[in-house]
Amino acid sequence: MGVGTYTEHMAQLDVRQKLEILADAAKYDASCSSSGTAKRSSANSAKGIGSTEGMGICHAYAPDGRCISLLKILLTNSCIFDCHYCINRRSSNVRRARFTAKEVVDLTLAFYRRNYIEGLFLSSGIIGSSNYTMEQIVEVARSLRENHDFRGYIHLKTIPDADPALVAAAGLHADRVSINVELPTGPGLKRLAPEKSLTRIEGAMGEMQTSITDARDAGKRYKSAPRYAPAGQSTQMIVGADAATDGDIVERASGLYDRFGMRRVYYSAFSPIPDASAILPLKRPPLMREHRLCQSDWLMRFYGFAPAEVVAATDDGMLPLDIDPKLAWALKFRASFPVDVNRAPREQLWRVPGLGTKAVKAILSIRRQRSLRLSDVARLTVSIAKIRPFIVAADWKPVALADRLDLSALVRPTAQQMELFAA
Repeated sequence: MGVGTYTEHMAQLDVRQKLEILADAAKYDASCSSSGTAKRSSANSAKGIGSTEGMGICHAYAPDGRCISLLKILLTNSCIFDCHYCINRRSSNVRRARFTAKEVVDLTLAFYRRNYIEGLFLSSGIIGSSNYTMEQIVEVARSLRENHDFRGYIHLKTIPDADPALVAAAGLHADRVSINVELPTGPGLKRLAPEKSLTRIEGAMGEMQTSITDARDAGKRYKSAPRYAPAGQSTQMIVGADAATDGDIVERASGLYDRFGMRRVYYSAFSPIPDASAILPLKRPPLMREHRLCQSDWLMRFYGFAPAEVVAATDDGMLPLDIDPKLAWALKFRASFPVDVNRAPREQLWRVPGLGTKAVKAILSIRRQRSLRLSDVARLTVSIAKIRPFIVAADWKPVALADRLDLSALVRPTAQQMELFAA
């Protein structure tokens, strides 16, 4: 098909057809969380539309189970790049479509007024050039904010190859910006996405972090300082498309948090695509692997685990799929237990399998008034059976459990057979 015919074909699609194609094309992007932004509202204003809340917005679910709260679309699924793992790559035989900036603005406003969404997540393939595509993405956000006073949530996927000034402009209008690191390792990126540069990706992340930090400093000094990407920046890496182990991925994520102040690193299990390259795996990795990596990410961000400690819980670099990473760590380092719930500091309690941050906070509060018994801990958790071998309470010591050779089997979750014809 010639270029002219191809352009004419896309022009014949109506907005509904484009939405069907470009919403489906965006489903592989997991990094659409809306948490962490500044609160805005038009409820008491004579003008403006929309609002944001301090926590995440979760209203709808995609067919693969991902929670979608936003109008999640691509500007276009056409792309000049030919990344092996991407269904929208240049050589892929998929139906193409392209929105204009105005069509995305109109769709966002129409969907919001119908209470379908509370914001926009916009990404895009590369059309024409990285700069041209980035200009169109920024124009959507600019128009929503300045022409329509839209106060809802906006998340923009930026393009690291674009001019730094264009990437920086995205943060002036978006609540969150993200730049995908794509793959966990440099060799993996070079092999599967040879047109992309790890140096450019990390350079763009560094520049964005500098802009965010400068804006926050200005906000502390001047009330009139404009907000700049108040929800920070995030990234996403594909799991299972290359030979990277879970240990490699954990170390890489930790480096991204430390170097670029990421608000969140997302993990997306590789999904085989039609007409796939011969160098890609034939099967997708277990979705549970993606889930375990997300759990390991929480251990580092909220439970005080160092990356090396998470990696220490792996077997040959891979996290176990049948138990969560915290339990895997506890079983490998049983000398760290049992922990006295009435005396141990917060950091030690965080390491007890089955105790979350809310339960630990409650334990610290209750024990100021009285000693906790095993029944008290049971009321704060989902499964006391999982916790008993790892704690000491006023009326409980795991004498018969702590040193059992079969402890792993006792605390592992019981496999359940799903009902074939359940209602």
